[in-house]
Order: sequence, then C-alpha cells, then structure tokens
Amino acid sequence: QVQLVESGGGLVQAGGSLRLSCAASGSIFSINAMGWYRQAPGKRRELVAGITTGGSTNYADSVKGRFTISRDSAKNTVYLQMNSLKPEDTAVYYCTANARGGVAWGQGTLVTVSS
Repeated sequence: QVQLVESGGGLVQAGGSLRLSCAASGSIFSINAMGWYRQAPGKRRELVAGITTGGSTNYADSVKGRFTISRDSAKNTVYLQMNSLKPEDTAVYYCTANARGGVAWGQGTLVTVSS
C-alpha cells in the first residue's frame, strides 16, 4: 500500500504563489506516476498535473505556464509550484499515485485564492 500526505495549502490573494508538497510512504517502489487533482465546489475532480517516474510531465490547459510539477526522488516527494494564482484556482487539491496495487489518494489540502 502507498500512503500520501499533502501539505502547503492556504489562503492567498490573486497573483500570489503557493507550493504544495506530497510525501509518499509505504510501497513506494510500486509507483509508476504521481500527480495532482483538484475539486472545486459543484465541479468534478480534474487533473491538474502529472509526472512519471521517467520525469515526463503533463498539465491541464488552464494551468500551463503558471504551475510546475516536480519531484525529489530521494525524499519520495512531489511538489506543485503554483504561480499567478487566480480565484478560479480555488479548490481542494489532492495528490495521487498510480501504483501496481491501485490508485492512492491523499487527504486533500485546501487552496483558497481571494480576489
């Protein structure tokens, strides 16, 4: 089993920056890829960014040029650097891991962007 713990959420003003962290533990060697999803009130959970063990990344069109996903393999941690934040970025952000045993999810961290 893989366990994920997110941190770094909070309240920021539009135009500000925030960095989210996701620390993985457990059967980390079974992980193929990790990423970030978000869910705003009344909306479906959507993919924000993903990164494979090989370092390939992908982003939602709405965050390209503003968000950057990265990893620190030694710490089993992935990050989401969020710049130029907009009110529409307000959501609960969830870390996820694609592992051989299934998909793991973190508990979520709330990001609120005020106008």
